[in-house]
Amino acid sequence: MRADRLVSLVLLLRQRGRMTADTLAAELEVSTRTVLRDIEALSSAGVPVYAERGRYGGFELLPGFRTELTGLNHDEALALLAAGPGRGDQVFGLGPALASAVRKVVDALPAGHGTTASDAARRFLVDPETDLLSRRPATEDVPATTMTEVRRAVLTGHRLRIHYEATGRAPQWRTIDPIGLVTVREKGYLLATREGADRTYRLSRIRAAETLPEPAQRPDSVDLDRIWRERSDQFFASSDHLTVLLRLAPSRREELLDTALAVRAETPDTATDGWLRLEAPFQDTRHAEWALWQLGLDAEALSPVSLRTSLRRRAAALAARYVAPT
Repeated sequence: MRADRLVSLVLLLRQRGRMTADTLAAELEVSTRTVLRDIEALSSAGVPVYAERGRYGGFELLPGFRTELTGLNHDEALALLAAGPGRGDQVFGLGPALASAVRKVVDALPAGHGTTASDAARRFLVDPETDLLSRRPATEDVPATTMTEVRRAVLTGHRLRIHYEATGRAPQWRTIDPIGLVTVREKGYLLATREGADRTYRLSRIRAAETLPEPAQRPDSVDLDRIWRERSDQFFASSDHLTVLLRLAPSRREELLDTALAVRAETPDTATDGWLRLEAPFQDTRHAEWALWQLGLDAEALSPVSLRTSLRRRAAALAARYVAPT
């Protein structure tokens, strides 16, 4: 909305000082022409913004234009700044809104506190693009217009029409009653009902969405944590998958989480000092064999026997290929 953009423009000028129209346009994700129109609108409304001509020119605010936010201590401001911009795009497409909110928090802090908190927040890095092994996290691309419609339907309590592509099927239009949004390990899900039946949709598989005028058929209050646990249990009880019992070195647990559908029934393994005994479902034998092969000697499949057999054959074939020449 334009009003939010105007506020963000003012806050950028307050926090950074003189800025060119091109730099403002890049920050606000609009055209330079739009920035110039916004500057004119602010001036007409009495906001003290002026243009400085020349090679190092740009737009600037007169000193003293600010508001103050009371009741927010240093650690609270620091928490917002550290957790904010790096995760905005991952949380249901709210990146631009989160960046704008952080700018407002910084600007509204008492004099001197904003600079201190901003400097401290630069010492924290939350969820970088790669881990120590240079692995990039899996990301899901959901068009901004689609995510906006899904959020609108969830928050306003209206029915939603989605063009959804289920695994192995052509996309189809479906009318659903949205309940809530869940993000798990960088994957987003829409919890809903369809004709009274529970449904869970991957956000990355929604190709288009349209909020409908009629209200959704759903309860006024919701416990998303409880609903998610129930649906997870239903999924593993009804899905056609392979459940593997295995022993695992604790240092490789996160890698297993990256490949298995889930990790369940986790206990210390009494037969192996310091290791874990886990129950993990996989899509099929091929999926489980590939995942455990990546873990090498830090994992051992205990069951099913068919998986142990396939892993043994694979290891024997590899050993035969690299046998020392006589």
